[in-house]
Amino acid sequence: MKRSDIAVMPQFFDRYIRLVEDIELVSGLEDTLPLLDAHQAQLERVQDQRYAPGKWTPKDIVQHMTDNERVQSYRALRIMRNDPTPLPGYDQEPWARHTQAAQLPLEALLEEFTIVRQASIRLFRHSTDEMLLSTGTCSDVEISALALGFMLIGHQYHHLRILEEKYFTL
Repeated sequence: MKRSDIAVMPQFFDRYIRLVEDIELVSGLEDTLPLLDAHQAQLERVQDQRYAPGKWTPKDIVQHMTDNERVQSYRALRIMRNDPTPLPGYDQEPWARHTQAAQLPLEALLEEFTIVRQASIRLFRHSTDEMLLSTGTCSDVEISALALGFMLIGHQYHHLRILEEKYFTL
């Protein structure tokens, strides 16, 4: 299914989804999988730097992208399995403070992202259109599993842009 198949663009999540062209979901997830690895040399150069006090390091950003991938895929799974339970939001700041990103080698963080993205690809690849169009409530917003899938792609684009604008120019 394509981005244009999202019936209702969910508030908040739309900022990420709108960064994605009208492509097939699984193809988009597959095509964006190698993007972080393609920037590995640049990431290694700046991996522990902060462009401003209190900002995340590139390693923190990679960890956040992995954490978010897990959260959104879990939400999509719950929705596709017709679980009517409203799903709460999460505050990314405490999550970022309670990781091992600073102690892990960049290569391990990139590998973890790849593994988690591969699991997301399989989740969405093995879902029917009916499952993808299922909706549920996340962070008090009605959203489809399909929209959550595109959110994953857009979220990755968003953070790659931050890395390119704030870190790769250092």
